[in-house]
Amino acid sequence: MSTKMAYWDSRREQGLFDSTQYKSMSADVDVVPCSNGIAELVAGDPLYTFKCSGLDLYDFKSHADLGSNGGEGAGSWGWTSPDGREFVAIAQSDGAAFAEISPEGKLIYLGRLPQYPDAEPSLWREIKGYKSYIVIGSEAYFHGIQVFDMAKLLDVDPASPVTFNNEDDISHFNGLPAGRSHTVQTNEEAGYAVASGAQPRNSTCQSGLIFIDLSDLSNLTSPGCAAADGYVHDAQCLIYRGPDSKYVGEDICYGYNEDTLTIYNVTDKAQPSIISRTSYEGASYTHQGWVLDEQWQQYLVLDDEYDEYDHAGLGAPGYPITYIWDISSLEAPKQTGYYRASRKGIDHNQFVNGDYVYQSNYGGGLHILDISSIPSDPTGQSVSEVAYFDIYPEDDDEEGGGQVEFQGTWSHYPYFKSGFIMINTIERGAYVVKLSS
Repeated sequence: MSTKMAYWDSRREQGLFDSTQYKSMSADVDVVPCSNGIAELVAGDPLYTFKCSGLDLYDFKSHADLGSNGGEGAGSWGWTSPDGREFVAIAQSDGAAFAEISPEGKLIYLGRLPQYPDAEPSLWREIKGYKSYIVIGSEAYFHGIQVFDMAKLLDVDPASPVTFNNEDDISHFNGLPAGRSHTVQTNEEAGYAVASGAQPRNSTCQSGLIFIDLSDLSNLTSPGCAAADGYVHDAQCLIYRGPDSKYVGEDICYGYNEDTLTIYNVTDKAQPSIISRTSYEGASYTHQGWVLDEQWQQYLVLDDEYDEYDHAGLGAPGYPITYIWDISSLEAPKQTGYYRASRKGIDHNQFVNGDYVYQSNYGGGLHILDISSIPSDPTGQSVSEVAYFDIYPEDDDEEGGGQVEFQGTWSHYPYFKSGFIMINTIERGAYVVKLSS
């Protein structure tokens, strides 16, 4: 964290995190198509000319125009109402902004939930979904976990955006050692959330997986934690369905634990166990990943945030690496292959939807890979990029097409039936893109 914090402090001092300098897209512009490899939002302006392939730009709103005084975007998530309306939560240093994505792909700002009153602003703010709720964690001391019902947005008049409060509008979990968490996860099927990377590392739970029971939102409690492998940076927790018959029906967490893929059996939250702990060549900072198919958990993709930065292993040339794992045996997972991106940068967060993995690669922007070939070719040689949208034109002229730095997009949300994808960025704000017709 110290490397990134020093870099972000320098950028903050340079004024690069002041989102008021970035102009939101005019409501008069319907769409900016990706044509001949660029989407030109402002003619002749290189800061609003975005390299792209197969993705069109429908909207951009700065963090300032999304209600934030501090900007500095981080995590994000979305919710679709029973009648098909699409809403997003956009993490910022001083809270979470809420917007509806219109049928035309426009961000309609509806309001925000500030950071918990006892906490200072923090760039680290992560969000995941649970039914109609979102679960929000932050690296800020004394923040705890906020649980907010997105259904509250259904009746908000966009002409009068609402600032929700931390007394009446949320459920709050204050059982973290110092109120801090690095990431959050949810298992909707099993009815719980997880706070991961909750400092300090020498606390009882060792910054591992801290479970939060969501069955009674008026009384959030923790049934236990998984401390045995120490710090967990991120995880995905699922009821297991897959080829390893020994674990079918068990509650499994795939942990991305700095230098290993660590797989846990967390069926008994009071006494979770480690099934396996496996590293790989060039492991520098095992960051995050996602299974290819939640209904048949045989493969997953994993990203390492520092292999490019540290010039380690496959990441040494500086091009983001997607590591492919065969998890047919939870006790003996194997890294079988990889995909190397075509432009330099750092990989950050990725999510799988159907045959595609959607990746936020910091300054490289959003990349979409066709991963349908992995079950038949787990080497990754048949994986291909089908689209990308580079939201950070400042580094386009660098050798290799980008800088290996912590700037640009942190996260995105790729699960709307409309096909609209919201991209949250650190410096500027939120973009809405969609695959070209």
